[in-house]
Amino acid sequence: MPIKRSAFKAVRQTKKRTLHNKKIQANVHWIKHQLIKFMALKDKEKSKEFYLKLQKALDKAVQKNILKKNTVSRYKSRLSQKVNAMK
Repeated sequence: MPIKRSAFKAVRQTKKRTLHNKKIQANVHWIKHQLIKFMALKDKEKSKEFYLKLQKALDKAVQKNILKKNTVSRYKSRLSQKVNAMK
């Protein structure tokens, strides 16, 4: 356990930030899971809708330094190819 008062505050801040980041990551994961589910069902309308939601969520995660820019770029590229390839 920390001894100094400032160290206690740092621990509190870290816990709060970790919870916030996990909430955002969980939201991105849920949207991604829904997108994959609708792609498996061959539902093009819902897939496009969830792809746009995922794109927005990923961009916000990059903006808040939760995910890396190139990782998100790779995700978006691969998923857009799959969504566009649906007939």
